Amino acid sequence: HVQLVESGGGSAQAGGSLKLSCAYSGYSTTTRYMGWFRQAPGKEREGVAALDNRGRVNVADSLKGRFTISEDNAKKTVYLQMNSLQPEDTATYYCAGTQYKVVLPVPLRASEYTTWGQGTQVTVS
Repeated sequence: HVQLVESGGGSAQAGGSLKLSCAYSGYSTTTRYMGWFRQAPGKEREGVAALDNRGRVNVADSLKGRFTISEDNAKKTVYLQMNSLQPEDTATYYCAGTQYKVVLPVPLRASEYTTWGQGTQVTVS
């Protein structure tokens, strides 16, 4: 079965950067999309960025220019590069994925994703 394991969270100063990693395993098809979501205390989970196996990318409008999603197929890892971090970026960040489907644009709705990682905390002060 599919497993997603996030890493790379931690603390950063405002204006700093962090890079999150999501190592995945168990996909039985190359047809899939994967995304990053975040959830702050008392707030709904929101889509941050997503990509599919053909390299199509979707980034939340409010985060374009600061957050970048990428993938290393050889390492079976999806990354989220976060620059110019702000205190409002503080949240638990989750990696998620869905296989066997193609949705365009690559979705940023949590309901489109079937498998989730355990989350990694990002705190910006």
